[in-house]
Amino acid sequence: MDKINVDHMLAIEEPFMKAPLEQLKRSLRQSQKLVERETQQVNSAISSMVNNHDNLSAAEVNKTLGELVERLQTLKRKLEEAKQEETQLIRRSKQRATDLNELSTFTSTTQPEFQRWCRTRMDRILIDYMLRNGNVETAERLIENSHLEHFADTSLFALVMSTERELREENSCRSALQWCVENRSALRKIQSTLEFELRLQEFIEMIRERKTPDAIAYAKKHLAAWSDTEMPRFQRAMTLLAFSPSTNCPPYKNMFDMSRWDHLAHQFRMVIFQLFDLPAQPLLHLLLQTGLSALKTPACVSADPTEHNRNCPVCHTETLGKLAKDLPLSHHVNSNLVCRITGDKMNEDNPPMRLPNGFVYSLNSLTDMAAKNDGKVKCPRSGQVFSFSDAKKLFIS
Repeated sequence: MDKINVDHMLAIEEPFMKAPLEQLKRSLRQSQKLVERETQQVNSAISSMVNNHDNLSAAEVNKTLGELVERLQTLKRKLEEAKQEETQLIRRSKQRATDLNELSTFTSTTQPEFQRWCRTRMDRILIDYMLRNGNVETAERLIENSHLEHFADTSLFALVMSTERELREENSCRSALQWCVENRSALRKIQSTLEFELRLQEFIEMIRERKTPDAIAYAKKHLAAWSDTEMPRFQRAMTLLAFSPSTNCPPYKNMFDMSRWDHLAHQFRMVIFQLFDLPAQPLLHLLLQTGLSALKTPACVSADPTEHNRNCPVCHTETLGKLAKDLPLSHHVNSNLVCRITGDKMNEDNPPMRLPNGFVYSLNSLTDMAAKNDGKVKCPRSGQVFSFSDAKKLFIS
């Protein structure tokens, strides 16, 4: 019973390892593209200067060389910053691998070392949950107190939250579009339409401000490129030019709806999670749902509140019950009888007792009730009062 199933525990830790590795791959790719682009432009400038050296004065040559040196110095600074980030990501990956490798050294769940590992794991799961929900200060305090800097993807979630805030509160696509341009090849691989949605929103805002010529020019430059895959939506966007923001025509009214900004913010978050192999839900929710799925029964989802068990977390529809809402009912090979009064399991030590009205409760609960009410017991569901001697032991076959 105390044996640790390492494979099962590692099965849900894939995002924990892949997130920094995906960030590292993306950083290396961007550095490579930056070097190639800058090198090509410097070489082109030098070639042009050599070919036209007869027509250039010494001052012009010195000016061009000075600009190239400045450009290369800027490139060097950017590469040094990228190298620092990559070093940090490599260190973070090693630290996480070391942490997960510790699992193979544990032989029992009762080991103090394993208990310590589990506490650390719970802390990083809570950090992930808080960062996803915007509780940054609390997450940073837990990171500092627990020394879990390498276990938190703080920079990634900071990017998500700042971009979401810009989309929702400032109604601006600037940062999101910049990110899309930098990650265009990756977005193309997963067939994401995020950039098109952002471009479309900027087009809509131009129409809202009645900047029709600017909107047409913007559509030609940015939306027409998507006509092969998004032609119906491109045509509808162009038709939007004939409508005012106050239109009641359903397809176009929806396009002018300000709730599109919330949709864009959510889509941006989901795309980033997909690129970095992060689950759409917090890991805390996934772990809780694993446990809740084993507890959910037809009584938990009954419309009759008297069927709910006060000690069952799934029956609490306003708290953990929300997480279990879409989970399937658990499969029980052997039924367990639970007392509705105390929530205790009914077995040979605490047998089920049937009242004359047909309702069943545990012996211990009825005994405690009778001791407090001069041998009388009251059915909590019907309100009827009986003598304790009227309760009969029930045998389930």
